[in-house]
Amino acid sequence: MKSLKIAIQGIKGSNHHAVAREYFGEEIDLLECMSFHALVDQLTEGVADKGVMAIENSIAGSIIPNYALVCESGLHIIGEHYLNIHHHLMAWPGQQIADITEVHSHPMALLQCREYLKTQPHIKMVEDVDTAETARRIQNGKIKGLAAIAPAMAAELYGLDILASEIQTIKNNATRFIIVKTKNKAIPREAFNKASIRFLTDHKRGSLATVLNVMSDCNLNLTKIQSLPVIETPWKYSFFVDVTFEQYVHFEKAKSLLEIMTEDFRVLGEYKNARL
Repeated sequence: MKSLKIAIQGIKGSNHHAVAREYFGEEIDLLECMSFHALVDQLTEGVADKGVMAIENSIAGSIIPNYALVCESGLHIIGEHYLNIHHHLMAWPGQQIADITEVHSHPMALLQCREYLKTQPHIKMVEDVDTAETARRIQNGKIKGLAAIAPAMAAELYGLDILASEIQTIKNNATRFIIVKTKNKAIPREAFNKASIRFLTDHKRGSLATVLNVMSDCNLNLTKIQSLPVIETPWKYSFFVDVTFEQYVHFEKAKSLLEIMTEDFRVLGEYKNARL
């Protein structure tokens, strides 16, 4: 049987890799992408079957550009996965924390470990494109004095020592990832209990409140709302919303009303709620 080609942002040993493995299993063909735009290209060009994309973190909030990226590229959200985040400080073997002068990692990881890093003022923080990429670079160059903040899997893959474990400031730290592809999932719609939608409203008082009231009247539970400016139209905003529902017919009714009430209404995905 042919392995699924799964595009991720980052490389082997990253949190995206962990999600791909947990969601799809071990037998996958991993396509490493160093940006979310490159990940989307792998899908739209038919190279990858599906993709894994981080969308929000319980501490740092939403990765706002990814909402627009999914919408603009015409991708469909077919699932979601929550990953508990564990950050570890790792370096080339045989070193102590006192030997480290710089730590490189993704900006989100540095932010989530800022309190620990304050206790190590001799270590300079440097933003990088991926958590695991620094770990691989350390291995390839046998670099001393440089540390990475990455998942424990990266230390195992790239032969590094973990100098400090669980250094994230808030221990209950989770990231929500969405699973995307170019076509929606072919499963019975009755199996769906969550959806992601996008729309624009009139620039009038109470327009958004009216839309939210319709969702409530249709028995939808609003779990996320995020606004983004419409670049071509100053002071106009698009809204990205996640809703859950007990019966698909409730969402279907809301869709028919919102298509009339809002501008450029789009369903970005219908899928199963991973929180249940």
